[in-house]
Amino acid sequence: MSNPTVTVPIREALRYAQGRAERLARTQQLEIGEDLFVRIAPGGRKFLLFCLDGEPDRSAAEAVAAALALRNPAYGWHQGATLRSLTVIEEGAADVPEAPAGPDENS
Repeated sequence: MSNPTVTVPIREALRYAQGRAERLARTQQLEIGEDLFVRIAPGGRKFLLFCLDGEPDRSAAEAVAAALALRNPAYGWHQGATLRSLTVIEEGAADVPEAPAGPDENS
């Protein structure tokens, strides 16, 4: 018998990941739609939105920024080796370095 399914509103999942990013100083990644992912940076005040096939829409980034309660977010693009990501950073957010790789904390 499998475990029961639990539905979690996306806003709640985003805020939980944001809290973990701030608390653990580690990037948190969520799949928030079909071929749509968000990577919330340490500190929880900036994120990357990306697709594995194509590019994300700015409207999706605006919705995530609103769910995370970012104040006056700035939007831009980052071209990585294989993906083009939409970047969003809260005005005045400090540049928090990512913690070194290690075992995942269950918090």
